[in-house]
Amino acid sequence: MASNAPTGMPRSGRHDRGRPVEKPKNIGKTLKKLWAYVGRHGIKLFAVIFFVIASTLINLRGTSMIGTAIDGYILPGDFYGLRRMLIRLMLVYVLSAFFSWAQLQLSVNLAQHTVADIRRDLFEKLQLLPLKFFDTTPRGDIMSRITNDVDTISNALNVSITQFISSTVTIVGIIGFMLYLSPLLTLVVVVTVPLLIAATNFITKHSRIYFKQQQKALGDLNGIVEENITGQKVIKVFVKEEDIKQKLNVSNTALRDIGVKAQVISGVMGPVSTFINSLGYGFVAVMGALFNVPLGIITSFLLYSRQFARPFSEIAQLFNSLLSAVAGAERIFDVMAVEPEPADRENAVELTDIKGRVDFENVDFSYVEGTPILKNINLYAKPGQTIALVGPTGAGKTTIINLLTRFYDIQKGRISIDNTDILDIKMSSLRRSLGIVLQDTYLFSGTIFDNIAYGRPGATEAQVKEAAMLANAHEFIRRLPQGYQTFLSEDSDTISQGQKQMLAIARTILADPAILILDEATSNVDTRTEVKIQQAMLTLMKGRTSFVIAHRLSTIRNANLIAVLKDGEIIERGDHHELMRQKGFYYNLYMNQFAE
Repeated sequence: MASNAPTGMPRSGRHDRGRPVEKPKNIGKTLKKLWAYVGRHGIKLFAVIFFVIASTLINLRGTSMIGTAIDGYILPGDFYGLRRMLIRLMLVYVLSAFFSWAQLQLSVNLAQHTVADIRRDLFEKLQLLPLKFFDTTPRGDIMSRITNDVDTISNALNVSITQFISSTVTIVGIIGFMLYLSPLLTLVVVVTVPLLIAATNFITKHSRIYFKQQQKALGDLNGIVEENITGQKVIKVFVKEEDIKQKLNVSNTALRDIGVKAQVISGVMGPVSTFINSLGYGFVAVMGALFNVPLGIITSFLLYSRQFARPFSEIAQLFNSLLSAVAGAERIFDVMAVEPEPADRENAVELTDIKGRVDFENVDFSYVEGTPILKNINLYAKPGQTIALVGPTGAGKTTIINLLTRFYDIQKGRISIDNTDILDIKMSSLRRSLGIVLQDTYLFSGTIFDNIAYGRPGATEAQVKEAAMLANAHEFIRRLPQGYQTFLSEDSDTISQGQKQMLAIARTILADPAILILDEATSNVDTRTEVKIQQAMLTLMKGRTSFVIAHRLSTIRNANLIAVLKDGEIIERGDHHELMRQKGFYYNLYMNQFAE
């Protein structure tokens, strides 16, 4: 609602970049929720499992067939039988490749459908959350959950399910085939596994430290680049180009040095694994020769021992990937667990034939318990009156609007429209009855026409133009190359801030609300344009109850009632002339502005 974070509330800020992924607090609970999403696509899941197991076992069977071909056909010189064996072997590997392709297609499909469900449910939940959540949660953090955390889950699901099943089946399958061929050589192969696992854990433990440091250094570098791009005008104005270059060089050098260490240490894994595997091959060959094991079986064992180490390494890597995915999922499910906006009461009513009487009766409110923001607010607006709220920053002006719109609910007292408690009014009906123009204008990606018609779908071109004329926006729109079809985005530089404000005013005019709320609605326009908009606003406010927050006190001289707030209390009230005669707080504010 407000351009500034409500008093007493933490301000939103930029998400920390380069922050290492936190370990999940409750892995079991989060995995259960994540598995529930995967389970929605049970048929695909079972198909993936079937194809992974089939592909892995068939591939392992092919390895044992190689040994059979050597002992049964190559050594005896039965080339006719060898030809038939090679045909069967080729069919086995073709079938394994087909099953691998099938499981890849299905696993990607399963992962993307699961992630799409999570992303949809998360976004839908965001639409239901109260404004308090957005006031207390950094926008960068919310974006990170929707994008980075969901992507982390997607990346993990793309490989985790298939890789975990494949690695497990490979380990069990290889042990089974090896035991069938030679229990003695199986023992030789299995002995090398603890050495490989120990080496993997040692190297991974030390490399992970450097990779975390590398990620932080990368985040710092990205932050400098982002600040350089965003603050380019300020950098040039203060001639800080050399300083920013030096700052980037320091960060870039730090990233380079830590990156070298991370890559060098992690790169040791390959040679160490090769060395241990080579020892295993040597032991298999020596023991096979000593105990007169057939050459074909030794060959199969060498192939199996080469395959045997791989799934252990994959599972170790999978653990890190899964940990990141679970941490991301936990952050997403934390959002989904946030209490939504209060539901409408059972007998909530629709607002119809609104007269526009608004009453605040003995209203108390605090964003944080123990830190009162509004104290015993009594404010009464008759139909068609203009109520101005003035006072220093943090006095509670915007909070009053937040309560009227039910962005927050009061803790004590009563707010009513036409003698109906707003808590007894359907939320959608209440907000449709309010037209709000904020100090910070927000425009959606789309044309000028679409932005003006945002609150009134189906509006005609004539209605949109009429609203633009009342808001003094028609002339500048007409001069644009595409006129009302000019495409805008929220951060578009096509039009000025003042022009954006006029579009927002036109949007509210077209919505034709019963009650108007203007939060510094003319703060971003020049004095000449402000006068024209004020004239349009007077026409718009005629016959409507209006609440106006203004720091430019000259814009509210004609208000029916001016409520002066300080420290959450109304300390003065009356029209402009009454307050000036009192020579109190309002008088001093007004005279100070006039002097300026």
